[in-house]
Formats: sequence, C-alpha cells, structure tokens
Amino acid sequence: MFGLAYRMLSTRADAEDVVQDAYLRWQSASADDVRSPKSYLTTVVARLALDGLKAAHRQRETYVGPWLAEPLVEPVGTKPVELAESLSLAFLRLLESLSPVERVGFLLREVFDASYQEVAAALDTNESNSRQIVARARKHIQEGRPRFEVDRNRQSAVLREFLTACSTGDATQLTALLSKDAVLFSDGGGKASAALNPIIGADRVVRFLIGISRKIPALSIEFAEVNGGVGALLRDGDRPYSVVALELTAEGLIANLYLVTNPDKLPRRSLE
Repeated sequence: MFGLAYRMLSTRADAEDVVQDAYLRWQSASADDVRSPKSYLTTVVARLALDGLKAAHRQRETYVGPWLAEPLVEPVGTKPVELAESLSLAFLRLLESLSPVERVGFLLREVFDASYQEVAAALDTNESNSRQIVARARKHIQEGRPRFEVDRNRQSAVLREFLTACSTGDATQLTALLSKDAVLFSDGGGKASAALNPIIGADRVVRFLIGISRKIPALSIEFAEVNGGVGALLRDGDRPYSVVALELTAEGLIANLYLVTNPDKLPRRSLE
C-alpha cells in the first residue's frame, strides 16, 4: 500500500499518512464492505491519494523551481525494490505530466495490475471511462519513456565518473559523459541553491555544474540506492546536501540528471 501511495504522491510523509488512514478505515469497516481486503485497501488508498494529488497540484503551481519526488534513499546492497522501474525519479517526474485522475488510473492498471473494474471503482466512474483514462495516460507515458534497458553496472560507473569530474572541476570529462541534449533538473524548493528552470544542453549543464562546484565546500559521497536504482547522497560534514540520480541513453551517456537539494526532501537518518 505504501508503494502505491508513494508512486501517486511522491512524498514519504504523505504516502504514510494515506496508508495509515486507509488502515484505520479498513479496521472500522464491516465484513460486508470488505469482501477482498486487497481490493478494498487498493480502492481506499487510490481515492485518498487522488484527493491528495489534487491538492498537491495546486500547491506545486507556486513551487520554486522544478518539482522532483522526495527520494527514497537506502544503503547500497539493500534488497531490490519490487517494480523498481516505476519508482525512479525519472519515471515519477514523467507521472507529474499526467492529470491526477490519469496518474491514479495508470498506476493502478499498468503498474499494480488492477482490473478496469477496480480502476473504475477507485475513480468513481464506469469501466468504459476508466479504459479511456488509462489509454490516454499510457500513450503519454510511452512517448516519454526510454525504449531500452541500461546495465546497472554501467550506471554505477558513469555516476562515479560524473561525481569525480564534478569534484575536480573537469569540464572536458563532464562534457564527454553527457549527451548533447542532456537535461539537468535541480529541486531546491527555494530553500537551497538550485536552478529555477531545467537546464538543457550539455554545454549549459557543464557550465552550471562547474559554477556551483566552485561555490560549495568539498562534499563527501555516499553511494546509495535511490528509488530502487543507482544514486548517491552528498554530505557537507554530517549534513545531507543533495541526492543525485541519473538517466542514461542507449549509448551509455547521461540523458537526464536529477539533483534534489531541498532540505525538506533529504534523508534525515544515516545510511549506516
């Protein structure tokens, strides 16, 4: 239930609140209302998340800079996350382009394999409409998703090279790692240094990275599982400074970079 709520809301606290609320409703429901606990809880979580999504969309209209999901950061070697592909920062950013109703319908049907009848119940509509909603969302998502799989070892190697080049200010090496049309998304939420808009193009991304590397202190690096994939947590002493994740092209170059520096979204506990 947490996995479903988090993919819908993209923040840990909101997802945990939804799951707790759903659980309390389940405990107080009559046996006649709960013929299938899984279906009941899925419907309740989806409806609660839909209400939360509608409110979140209004709040994010005034958010400072790009909005990225709150990263789920775990130590390297953590047990692989189920449905990890649908948990990445890249995929969650893509979900932000859907309407709340489309997002809920798509996740229920395409990620959690709910029936169209269950989707219709969660969206309080009929089955025909639920099919149209999911089809519309599926088409949009397929247009934005890469059509290939990147080797995890390659991702780890590129991330290490990237962080080394950033720490040394090696513009030539950074440029070599980036695709020509690479995009950098940085989420500071107005509370930490970040670009106010996505930075598009390798040259611009390199200039931005070199610029900020000169302004910040030397950071320690903890490689981590970020939303089920390869990533890193950067620290300024004991204080978390940023979470880094990346998305590669079929050729193994960096297509998209994700930097989360908003302190409200950074892990408060040690990875050890």
